[in-house]
Amino acid sequence: MDKYKQIWIAICSVALLAVSASADDVVVLTEDNFEKEVGQDRGALIEFYAPWCGHCKKLAPEYEKLGTSFKKAKSVLIGKVDCDEHKSLCSKYGVSGYPTVQWFPKGSLEPKKYEGPRTAESLAEFVNSEGGTNVKIAAAPSSVVVLTADNFNEVVLDESKDVLVEFYAPWCGHCKNLAPTYEKVAAAFKSEDDVVIANLDADKYRDIGEKYGVSGFPTLKFFPKGNKAGEDYEGGRDLEDFVTFINEKSGTSRDAKGQLTSKAGIVEPLDALVKEFVAASNDEKKAVFSRLEEEVEKLEGSTARYGKIYLKSAKNCMEKGSDYAKKEIERLQRMLDKSISPAKADEFTLKKNILSTFA
Repeated sequence: MDKYKQIWIAICSVALLAVSASADDVVVLTEDNFEKEVGQDRGALIEFYAPWCGHCKKLAPEYEKLGTSFKKAKSVLIGKVDCDEHKSLCSKYGVSGYPTVQWFPKGSLEPKKYEGPRTAESLAEFVNSEGGTNVKIAAAPSSVVVLTADNFNEVVLDESKDVLVEFYAPWCGHCKNLAPTYEKVAAAFKSEDDVVIANLDADKYRDIGEKYGVSGFPTLKFFPKGNKAGEDYEGGRDLEDFVTFINEKSGTSRDAKGQLTSKAGIVEPLDALVKEFVAASNDEKKAVFSRLEEEVEKLEGSTARYGKIYLKSAKNCMEKGSDYAKKEIERLQRMLDKSISPAKADEFTLKKNILSTFA
């Protein structure tokens, strides 16, 4: 290989590593760099973790939030060590369980164990106290619709919306535990115009809670388009439980991250005609296309929108040949692999899913 080409590849590799490192606001520490970063001219909060540890996975988003908040605080380092990879380093600092969070003062390798709550706010309070900083955790924008006496009827009793409502009390421990999961549910369905994830302080607005039979917290009720009296939600309280429930009740096709699943956009009554269309000769395709048009005209709501994509896909298949669907699916997947907006990701996923019935 040409030596200049080798140099260029090396430069690109270094640049790629730099980008990867900067993408994470928590500094990754190893046996090679630990003492170069810790015990120097700044205090350091270090999480010793294992990738398979459930408690570590639960802490991860809070710890990342902490790292992002302290990114510009030059007097403090927020770091982490993978104890599966660096067992001797973790053993050196007395780590026997995961996650273990320790504070290393400026200029010292003698740690102080953190024993407080595992939230970004509590960790920040500890770091501020130990490191002499005054950093606040930036509140992430919420996707949960906050209900009050003024907007309850307008939001919940809207016949065009499916609404899940959490009736909670600010002092309720179970409500506090549910809050981060409920926020993720709201984020997963924020792109669905017909779905609303909301909550109401039923301690403050007791008359509304009493009207809907709320006697304990949290109480969850679902108000679908066709039943504004409300139905008790009696499912599980994990993210997947809520997502499955909303998908079944509202006819949506979202996963826990809010992305459309492979079922999104598929209209079963059209699938039989698509199979006929694919199997038909070029001369016969026009007749099947006409029947497809007739069926699409009968569709309503979101399915009518999907029907238009079916028709456009069929038309392109007739005009551009039998391999059009396969090539277009590949093109759309390349677009989905890039960093694109959620709206574009939804658009491309719907097209890709519907085209897959023609491939």
